[in-house]
Amino acid sequence: MDEIWKRDEIESPCVNLCSIHPSAEICVGCFRTALEIENWTVMGVENRKKLMSELPGREKLLKVRRKRRAPS
Repeated sequence: MDEIWKRDEIESPCVNLCSIHPSAEICVGCFRTALEIENWTVMGVENRKKLMSELPGREKLLKVRRKRRAPS
């Protein structure tokens, strides 16, 4: 069997909701930066694992609460 099919790859976190948030500068779908998305294919396994562990904590960067105006 070809060795390439035996590699233990980490799947991309992409969820096909690709848009970089203008102030947080991360993708609203997978929470990666544009540079991380660009470099995903050349990242080693350890770097991918590290990045995957950081992504869940980035979601809060997109949840900015809007101030409510007081009733007039």
